[in-house]
Amino acid sequence: MRSLYACPGACVRVSLLLLNCAPILFSQQTASLSGSLTDPTGASIVNAKIEVSCPVVGFNTSVVTDPNGRFTMIGLPAQVVCSITASSPGFRTFTTQFTPHSGQPTRFDIRLDLGFLTETVEVSASRSVTQRQARVPASGIRIRGMNWNTEQYDHFVENPFASPRIQPLSTFSADVDTASYSNIRRVLREGRLPPPGAVRIEEMLNYFPYNQPGPEGDDPFAFQTELAQCPWNASNWLLRVAIRTKPVAMENLPPSNLVFLIDVSGSMDMPSKLPLIKQSMRLLVEQLREQDRVAVAVYAGAAGRVLDPTPGSDKRRILDAIESLRPGGSTNGAQGIRLAYQLARQSLLPKGNNRVILATDGDFNVGVSSDDELVRLIEQERESGVSLSVLGFGMGNLKDSKMEKLADHGNGNYAYIDTLREARKVLVEQMAGTLLTVAKDVKFQLEFNPAAVRSYRLIGYENRVLRPEEFNDDKKDAGDLGAGHQTTALYEIAPIASADLASPVDKLRYQDTKPNRRGKSSSELCFVKVRYKHPQSATSRLLKWPVLAAPGKFQEASADFRFAAAVAEAGQVLRNSKFTADGSLEHARKAAQSALAHDPGGYRAEFVQLLENAIALSAVALK
Repeated sequence: MRSLYACPGACVRVSLLLLNCAPILFSQQTASLSGSLTDPTGASIVNAKIEVSCPVVGFNTSVVTDPNGRFTMIGLPAQVVCSITASSPGFRTFTTQFTPHSGQPTRFDIRLDLGFLTETVEVSASRSVTQRQARVPASGIRIRGMNWNTEQYDHFVENPFASPRIQPLSTFSADVDTASYSNIRRVLREGRLPPPGAVRIEEMLNYFPYNQPGPEGDDPFAFQTELAQCPWNASNWLLRVAIRTKPVAMENLPPSNLVFLIDVSGSMDMPSKLPLIKQSMRLLVEQLREQDRVAVAVYAGAAGRVLDPTPGSDKRRILDAIESLRPGGSTNGAQGIRLAYQLARQSLLPKGNNRVILATDGDFNVGVSSDDELVRLIEQERESGVSLSVLGFGMGNLKDSKMEKLADHGNGNYAYIDTLREARKVLVEQMAGTLLTVAKDVKFQLEFNPAAVRSYRLIGYENRVLRPEEFNDDKKDAGDLGAGHQTTALYEIAPIASADLASPVDKLRYQDTKPNRRGKSSSELCFVKVRYKHPQSATSRLLKWPVLAAPGKFQEASADFRFAAAVAEAGQVLRNSKFTADGSLEHARKAAQSALAHDPGGYRAEFVQLLENAIALSAVALK
């Protein structure tokens, strides 16, 4: 094994193993190639393009790296000079020449550094044009001659501490979206810290599977609460409230009427967008049954129908339609949404799952494009009984806030897919939950006992908070839970003996805010209520249970509790929360590391590795 450098000062290190064999003719022998692609932190670069060309014999082929950053090529011409190119958005492209040999494969282990371009930028467009050199990331889209990042995230204000004497009720809608976590993972792997608006702690919490028992009775979900010391503020407590629905196998689902609505505009022409969408959709198509129906629609400057409703058993026809897609043009998302709902209504299944699955980067720039207008369009269309789920792809111009709103108002889910492994998680492992709703309009309401609680705050769920009176309003839309879904919420609680973190207010003139007799004599911390509707019902049902004010030590809490707390602590640090107190990424990493016993899929271990990357990036940012 020896190290090669493409040129002096290059940002690429390559480990190359060549096994020399006797010369043979290409027409008689072929060769193979394998290797891996990593970033400067050692993390795998997934879905990167690896291309090999041999001009002498007119040979050209390409593959993309798998979820572990690895690649393999077979059938290469032996004893012929070829070139290999490794590229991924946000990284400097690597190219070199080599001669493949038959026998054992040639191996490349390539490390790509973050790429930077030197561009000419216009400073003044009015008077005489002056120019300067700008060093900008090589990810993003091209604007006025340079690459730039136009990703959009909502700004939100964290939920503050509230006094139960003044505000005894905390009410919010359930949420099972996971897009924030996988998007944060992508940003960290690019070698950057995420923007605060990208960090939605509830979606980070709900990304991970927890070792929670499912329901046993007639209710569609089981609930669980746990109270322990807060890891980032030793004087406070942390309350975890979690519910889980019963999983259902794909083969036992009702028939599905699906419309794949795929963005094929020019902005989708990069490996992490349309090519990854195609690979992802193939995974979903392989699970379809004869009773399922699939249509395919696309949009760019205009919308078009690619495939009429087709039985799920005709996989070849569906896959051919997906494979035929090519990018180009502007982005009229609203027109595509209207067409997709029209196709869904044509094959509506009264007792089945009717859903549009939108795959896009969210960058709508033609026709109806404002968030408010698109939300109104979705709210009108959902009345037909068709739900909308959104799959986000790509980088540079990702419109995260827009896609989250579309899914929320379309009674669907929002996931961000950065790798083929994530596509398998969302579209194979968890697809039953997306396709089968078991409880709709799920709302939580907690009443805190002022005799035990000085103040409390809900961690995350900022855009899911409801007014207290909306809890009992069955006309108020809320989150839906699918088969096998889990949702977790955390509250930081300042007990009555701690310092008052709530905003001080004067004594009220017209009402008594002291705890009543029941509160004073009770050992309860709070009272939890959950409202939900059966999928075909317009009337909600109520579940309720008390939580005792008996916190345990954090170190003795369950692994699920400790891991969820670590995720919340890391999220607060990444979003620069004013409530972080003694928390840190390193503290969160240690807590997560201690809770890896139950880790199906290895997602918790991956989180620990991501925190190590974030710690390194934070250290660099402070210098």
